[in-house]
Amino acid sequence: MAVEIKSVINNSPVSKFDIKSGDILVSVNGHQIVDVLDYMYYSAEIHTKLCIERNGLQQTFSVTKSEYDDLGLEFETFLMDKKQSCCNKCIFCFIDQMPPNMRETLYFKDDDARLSFLQGNYVTLTNLNQKDIDRIIQMKLSINVSVHTTNPELRCMMMNNRFAGEKLDYLKQFANAGISMNCQIVLCPGINDGRELERTINDLGNFMPNIQSIAVVPVGLTKYRDGLYPLKLFDKQGAIETIDLIEKFQNEFLEKYGTRLVFPADEFYITAERDFPAEEEYEDYCQYENGVGMMRSFINEFDSAFENAEDNEINECNTSIATGALAYNFICKLIEKTEKKWHNISCKVYKIRNDFFGETITVTGLITGQDLIAQLKNQKLGDTLLITSNMLKSESDLFLDNYSISDVENALNIKIKVIDNDGFALFDAITGN
Repeated sequence: MAVEIKSVINNSPVSKFDIKSGDILVSVNGHQIVDVLDYMYYSAEIHTKLCIERNGLQQTFSVTKSEYDDLGLEFETFLMDKKQSCCNKCIFCFIDQMPPNMRETLYFKDDDARLSFLQGNYVTLTNLNQKDIDRIIQMKLSINVSVHTTNPELRCMMMNNRFAGEKLDYLKQFANAGISMNCQIVLCPGINDGRELERTINDLGNFMPNIQSIAVVPVGLTKYRDGLYPLKLFDKQGAIETIDLIEKFQNEFLEKYGTRLVFPADEFYITAERDFPAEEEYEDYCQYENGVGMMRSFINEFDSAFENAEDNEINECNTSIATGALAYNFICKLIEKTEKKWHNISCKVYKIRNDFFGETITVTGLITGQDLIAQLKNQKLGDTLLITSNMLKSESDLFLDNYSISDVENALNIKIKVIDNDGFALFDAITGN
């Protein structure tokens, strides 16, 4: 498969050659290029030969560069191909629970293994065939896998895909080839928890040392579930039982392999009304993006900023902050101790109920602009309203419901400050730095 070149980056290794927009990249070092993985893998060498086609005529260019440096070619899409969509219909799929009339990109179900290597996305493996697996092994790529269960029949049921169970064999092939894997389990009460979870963790543990980490995440349910598989949320007892089961495995794995390997998401500890583990128990926050250790990290960051702050660095400041129900109590405790120590600090914390997706959605990142407006109208917001960047579309000022920051500012007559989602940023914002 040949790929059309969109442009050439100025001052890049290939910019001195006669390569133009519209030319066709036929091969790199004799290998045909299917997508970005081929392009990056075969062009990593210091000496690289490009076969370029223009108007039906082919020409070869020899490029010398630093190892792993990008050649400088740009293509129509990042993947040099169409993004692969999911072929499953999982009983817990969050996209199936989205409200209508949102922007089109929010309804796309991504299950593209290439984005697992390049951006850390989790994939189910159901889009892959043996040729794909062989390429991953040849390139020695690491991969993030949404496993959910190692019971083949149960996996087929949970994913509504009759091939989902047999694809588990790819995990064994990866392990035998020394491919590193991070795994994710979306846990649904009464379905893949309890003994099924025990089986899954046991089976994945058998692939050590090639399994790097396992995150266990509770299912998220919105109010838009008409016609979908009946699921329920974890209650306190279910969360306690899940933590106890995982911590049993953590102790076994730590003794056997020197790693806890499997980690429950923060939401389990909050639901169980248990304290978060100490920072060292999260092992460098290897599953941070899955909500594992986020609150412990946030609290420790804030406490570090608090303990190292000098009185002359604290400015008079009157702010407010909007947060989801999940983090509300912890944010309140951090603000209270700051106000107690420095009386020129005032910050009102508002717990935003998620009317847009439903009250069962409690994370801050899914708060919408219209919920902010509806619940903060006529409230005392101080001089500035603080929100975290994860409420917004990446590199944008839009909330999930397409309200912009300026829409909310105008409706509330308040200046909004967007801060990074970490404890240092919160401390700086509420102390006027």
